[in-house]
Amino acid sequence: MPVVDTRKVDAGIAHVPGEGAPALAVGDTVTAELDWDRRYRHMRVHTALHVMCSRVVGGVTGGQIGDGKGRLDFDLLPENVPDKDALAGVLNDLIAADHPLTISWITDAELSSNPDLVRTMSVKPPMGAGRVRMIRIGDAVDYQPCGGTHVKSTGEIGRVAITKIENKGKQNRRINLALVD
Repeated sequence: MPVVDTRKVDAGIAHVPGEGAPALAVGDTVTAELDWDRRYRHMRVHTALHVMCSRVVGGVTGGQIGDGKGRLDFDLLPENVPDKDALAGVLNDLIAADHPLTISWITDAELSSNPDLVRTMSVKPPMGAGRVRMIRIGDAVDYQPCGGTHVKSTGEIGRVAITKIENKGKQNRRINLALVD
């Protein structure tokens, strides 16, 4: 039975089965099978969005990751909207440089004293456990809090294309990205 959604619930994560799936009872044994190819494409897109976020000057107002594609919405003045071909070139150069991705932790207090590390305007990293997971790409490509899944280095992403830049409001621009290979 395929899982069609996952949701955060008080007890953890709920896996939502597809319509028509048999009902499960507490104590039933289930076996989960990960679709690795799909998961890996999501990891590549997620990491590519970090690279894009590091090169677009503006707060992130939203985003979405899909199978082989994703998008970020930015709070941008019209004069700061990048050219899609130029942005794709910059991103592909950074990706090809094969920068390593590392994970570290900082304290809640360190994050509070460095608010510029948080680029998302509406979603804040979870705090309260005493530490926050940080993602670093290379020495100077990207450094920000994130709990998502990533590849080990930018070279794993492969080539990307900026498929569209959309006007979604006075200062809101949606930049769509897709894996090329």
